Amino acid sequence: MEKARTRFAPSPTGYMHIGNLRTALYEYLVAKKDGGTFILRIEDTDQGRIVEGAVDIIYNTMKTCGLHHDEGPDIGGEYGPYVQSERMQCGMYKEYAEKLVELGGAHYCFCDEAVLAKEREEAGEGFLYDDPCKYLSKEEIAAKIAAGEKYVIRQNIDPEGTTSFDDEVYGHIEVENSVLDEQILLKSDGFPTYNFANVIDDHLMKITHVVRGNEYLSSTPKYNLIYDAFGWQKPTYVHLPPVMKDEHHKLSKRNGDASFQDLVAKGYLPAAIMNYIALLGWSPADNEEIFTLEELAEKFDVSRISKSPSIFDIEKLTWMNGMYIRNMDAEAWYELALPYMKNAIKSDVDLHAVAAILQQRTDKLTDIEPNVDFIDELQEYDTALFVHKKMKTTEEIALKSLIHCKEMLEGLEEYNMETLHDGYIGLATKLEMKNGQIMWPARIAITGKDKTPGGAVEISNILGKEETIRRITVGIEKLQAKLG
Repeated sequence: MEKARTRFAPSPTGYMHIGNLRTALYEYLVAKKDGGTFILRIEDTDQGRIVEGAVDIIYNTMKTCGLHHDEGPDIGGEYGPYVQSERMQCGMYKEYAEKLVELGGAHYCFCDEAVLAKEREEAGEGFLYDDPCKYLSKEEIAAKIAAGEKYVIRQNIDPEGTTSFDDEVYGHIEVENSVLDEQILLKSDGFPTYNFANVIDDHLMKITHVVRGNEYLSSTPKYNLIYDAFGWQKPTYVHLPPVMKDEHHKLSKRNGDASFQDLVAKGYLPAAIMNYIALLGWSPADNEEIFTLEELAEKFDVSRISKSPSIFDIEKLTWMNGMYIRNMDAEAWYELALPYMKNAIKSDVDLHAVAAILQQRTDKLTDIEPNVDFIDELQEYDTALFVHKKMKTTEEIALKSLIHCKEMLEGLEEYNMETLHDGYIGLATKLEMKNGQIMWPARIAITGKDKTPGGAVEISNILGKEETIRRITVGIEKLQAKLG
């Protein structure tokens, strides 16, 4: 059986949109499931939309996500060049457009584009141009070209009959030819349109599976007519449902929605992002949710892609990102968290110990800095934080607790996690108080916050004996001033 050859063919127009990245991922998975070939092709025929540096963004994103291509502009391959503008330089698209004219699948059009645009605007949606140039004789066409008249090459579509195809997601689709617009294939500047170059390149690169958004469903019959005119084999189509920001709006970089780069900057791990977007429109047979890229390639099946749109749920991504963090090797987590910890912590503390308390309580890397901002300096706080109904603490109970905590801490000859734990718990037993009535006031006093990545024992250990006692003393003084 022929192995799959898929291609990711982005336009270099800016950041990597989540929908584009999902398409790249699915194309990669279709290829890799059976040991096929995944190709990167840069489609830059629309020169006016090219953004400087966008090609590097594509390369970097693919590399960061682990979507390593087997052929592409940077590594070559036997079907190059892999950049459309470079392919155009050898006149290839013009040759194929002229060949299509000979085969009856296209014609030369000398009509004024400005006039056409006005007609299209006045007619509104559903405008179909009945091009008079279709009826020019070969001699008339040759004379116009010889006279230097500008022209485009436009597709021929017989308005009679239907065109149909089978899609792996949407099933059998059939359209009346009478509703298909005879699109431009080669522009007057010699550049092919996206629709034409796409078909030519897919054929020449022996692409077996075309994976793309369902917005291309309506154009596919026109693509197939080009394949048929040339007598070429059509690829297998896999059209994907859109990724939505809510029930009514598509996720779109034009609307300022998050790109891959934005999500990474917000503290999400590339592996977690890829895992999450794999589930935007596809579900595994076993209903598992956490996968490596290799596991996805093994389990992926296009028959389980849904026709329904998927809503991008940032809370679900955040949950999944937290799962990835908690499942990381401790040393790998430390290295990942280190730049964030160093940015927030300048005092001399054990950063391995800080990383340890953060790992089970961090959902995004950007959570780290605000979660450890108490380590360098105890911020001003209100004594109302000492009151906690569930812990059964009041300001009076907190004051009593802190006075005894200070005495206990001062009396510790060895200062470590074990002695701190035994000291705090032993104090609760000695005073016939609940553990929370000791631990809660101690944690509030040494952090000034009601939510922290660790408890009183862990944070007391990180801060050290002298600093912990100093902060406990501050807490005692605050409560004494409040209670009189």
